[in-house]
Amino acid sequence: MMRKIEVCCGSLEEAQAAEAGGAIRIELCAAISCGGVTPSHGTIQSIAEAGLKLDVNVLIRAREGGFCYTETEIETMCKDIEFCRNMGVHGVVIGALTATGDIDMKACRKMITAAGNMSVTFHRAFDICPNPHQALEQIIELGCTRLLTSGQEETAERGAPLITELIKQAAGRIIIMPGAGIKPANIVNVEKLTAATEYHSTAASDYADSAYCGHVVSFTTYPQRPGIIRHSAQEVVEQLVHLPAAD
Repeated sequence: MMRKIEVCCGSLEEAQAAEAGGAIRIELCAAISCGGVTPSHGTIQSIAEAGLKLDVNVLIRAREGGFCYTETEIETMCKDIEFCRNMGVHGVVIGALTATGDIDMKACRKMITAAGNMSVTFHRAFDICPNPHQALEQIIELGCTRLLTSGQEETAERGAPLITELIKQAAGRIIIMPGAGIKPANIVNVEKLTAATEYHSTAASDYADSAYCGHVVSFTTYPQRPGIIRHSAQEVVEQLVHLPAAD
């Protein structure tokens, strides 16, 4: 069985690993450790020009933190979306909320207008909306292709009950894609619980940082793991794609 897997990547090398492993799509972003922000234009261009056979969606997020944006931040994100459109990437991943945590329809419509004919995914800003069922209807109204969600829990496995409800509510009007903590050890269970058709994962493995010299100074937010970096791995993608479904 080939499962539809989207891999969260931060570089051309990771995108190539995702493609080799059988992913159907990547979400390109930077600073994955803080939930991701918009990657550099250079990174977007290098991947757009690489001739990859899988779809490339680019995360549009002006900064880390919450999802209530200023007008300046919204304009910046619209310019990033226009750059992505001009580079010919498949889609963008967006999201904006009001100060009360509801979908910011005005901001989202601006970004969707900038996207033109590109595919639009609404990201996990959804997971802090106070009324998820109402928020889903608003995201459908916006015309988004899919919703990435953990079911408003720390991981998609824990959020499986809400994800299942959302899939039933959507009734084919939008793709509900579980994401957060999806890995080979639990994807079969999440699939069994939700019957989702697409899944989002970093598909990451730990690697030694060959440039790390063992100095006491650390440049990571995880000082307990010096000299270790994580990035998407072909073998992990292959497991996510090909693990047999539950009986």
